[in-house]
Amino acid sequence: MSGAVAIGVDVGSTTCKVVAVDAAGRIVAHRVEPTDPRIEPQVDRLLEAVRAEAGPDAPVGATGYGRKRVRAGRALTEITCHARGAFARVGCPGVLVDMGGQDTKVIRIGAAGEVLDFAMNDKCAAGTGRFLEVILGRLRVPLAEVAEQVARAARAVPVSSTCTVFAESEVISLVASGEPLEGIAKGLHQALASRVAALVRSAAGGGEVFMSGGVALNTAMVAALGEALRRPVRVLPEPQLVGALGAALSCAAVHLA
Repeated sequence: MSGAVAIGVDVGSTTCKVVAVDAAGRIVAHRVEPTDPRIEPQVDRLLEAVRAEAGPDAPVGATGYGRKRVRAGRALTEITCHARGAFARVGCPGVLVDMGGQDTKVIRIGAAGEVLDFAMNDKCAAGTGRFLEVILGRLRVPLAEVAEQVARAARAVPVSSTCTVFAESEVISLVASGEPLEGIAKGLHQALASRVAALVRSAAGGGEVFMSGGVALNTAMVAALGEALRRPVRVLPEPQLVGALGAALSCAAVHLA
């Protein structure tokens, strides 16, 4: 496939995403991989693969926490890129919740796709996907099975600790006391959803709530957030690619101007 006019790279703490778009803003090639500690050679390899599909000459824009380690024409802020990528997917204003491994971003998007307001979790991992990853790992519940386990839970076992380290210790005690694993998993999702919902309320006006990021692939988390907000949460298509898509579109806008 050919016809790319720009490429976006989103180097996150958990995954590295590369997206190529054509002049109409359509994705013509993409790659997603777990982030390697050696970011530079990984991005070079992914760019080579995308360019082999989409054409060799497209300019590159980079975003994410590792954006300054990417050889790109433009380094772009995550808030701007995620807003632009989300708006390209839905074409209407609303509130974006982007949940990744390192942080959670809540962005209020206006009628023209502009950023009206945003909020982010603090540096603690308890408001991010890392919270689930660490503690589900301790429970030995694979991420691929967590939604099924949560659905089986007769009740949620409350997890009160707001620190990932303390929550891990609390969960170990709950297991030792005989609490069911599926109930603990449900309680973990509810605890995380409660923290993220507070972020949403701090930045949000009205409008639909969208979700992006790797955690959006966890249907149990999407459901828990919807319950905490008491409103539907819509998962964006290919939710992991939203930031890279926004970077590609921002780069394309400059290139085609």
